[in-house]
Amino acid sequence: MSPLNLTLKSLRNRKFTVSLTVTSLALGVALLLGVERMRQEAKTGFTNTISGTDLIVGARTGQVSLLLSSVFRIGSPSQNISWETYQKIADNPKIAWTIPISLGDSHRGYRVVGTSVDYFEHYRYADKRRLEIAAGDEFSDPSDAVLGADVAHRLGYRLGDEIVVAHGAGEVSFVEHADRPFRVCGILKATGTPVDRAVHVSLAGIEWMHEGWDCDGHDHSNCDHGHGGHASESGAGGMARLAEIEALLAGEDEDPLQPGQITAFLVGMHSRADAVFLQRAINTYDGEALSAVMPGPALQELWQVVGVVEKTLLVISVFVVAVSLAGMLSALMTSLNERRREMAILRSVGARPAHIVTLVVGEAVAITILACAVGTAVLYALIVLARPIVLEKAGLQLGISVLSGRELLLIAAVLTIGLFVGLVPALRCYRNSLTDGLTVRT
Repeated sequence: MSPLNLTLKSLRNRKFTVSLTVTSLALGVALLLGVERMRQEAKTGFTNTISGTDLIVGARTGQVSLLLSSVFRIGSPSQNISWETYQKIADNPKIAWTIPISLGDSHRGYRVVGTSVDYFEHYRYADKRRLEIAAGDEFSDPSDAVLGADVAHRLGYRLGDEIVVAHGAGEVSFVEHADRPFRVCGILKATGTPVDRAVHVSLAGIEWMHEGWDCDGHDHSNCDHGHGGHASESGAGGMARLAEIEALLAGEDEDPLQPGQITAFLVGMHSRADAVFLQRAINTYDGEALSAVMPGPALQELWQVVGVVEKTLLVISVFVVAVSLAGMLSALMTSLNERRREMAILRSVGARPAHIVTLVVGEAVAITILACAVGTAVLYALIVLARPIVLEKAGLQLGISVLSGRELLLIAAVLTIGLFVGLVPALRCYRNSLTDGLTVRT
């Protein structure tokens, strides 16, 4: 009988113990591969979020804070930028394009992003891929809204539906702009970035929404909403201002609704070499406290912060696999006392010591291979089940792809350790004598 057949029959005779060992090790392998897959997808998602942008400009803050608020829509900036400062910088002849961004409102937990049509023209992600409209068109009216793919899918919106924007960025808001709903005019294709989880409106729409609005539903003449808009007015003055806005919306006035402030803006240069000089000029700008950061270094710093958690999870996974391998070693060592007679009989019928070693090591390798296969299958099953949940809660797109080189290296490392683990009981069998194996113990 070949060593392979002998190994398989031996494992089949101890199928209950082997099943427990395989299950334990398979869960450890699945956890190890899962952490690695999450790390890969998280890093890919980070780097794919923004591409082709040379500078991000906002109020004076750290580069990670500015990146999180303006690109990932996480957190709230403490200060805004005046519209005059934005226009002055945007007029620099070395700048090819700018994308203004105004934040501060939300819709059912999704951020509302006030911007211009240049956002759809110049914003790039994932190696300079541009945004594409899946249905409808870009906004052309202050009351128009373009939804990200996740917003439209999760909330079931279609073209022409009305949405009500709430003040503030939380999931629960007690102050809504119900008197001025937006109309869905377009839905973007999925990008796997924070763009999918945003409601995009024009800067004029942000001003239109806040004009004549007061903080608690009453007339207040000194209520600042943090968007750089106008204070609400009471009495006949307020009604006159509302009439003026309606005239602007109807095209009866040449001046558009312009914001007083914006949150940040993205910059694209004609020459990337000029970005360093412009960054220095903005950071030392006398008229206003500003920060200009490059997306690349900011993403690296952000990943270093997130990487601490990733490394911790990886270490935990390694310990889980180590414990599972120790359990396999314990199971093999425990079975040796029960199999000493079996090994002695095999040697008595002509099996060489090398055959006994091959049998025990083969069992350990077979268990490890089976556990790696089951663990990989469990990983893909968990990815299929967890994809929508992870995408909704964390905005992370888990890809169903073949194992990467790093994942294959991890599996190879587990198989190698399993081989060495099998050598321990194999050497123990090698040292057992035939006489000791045939002796009946009482």
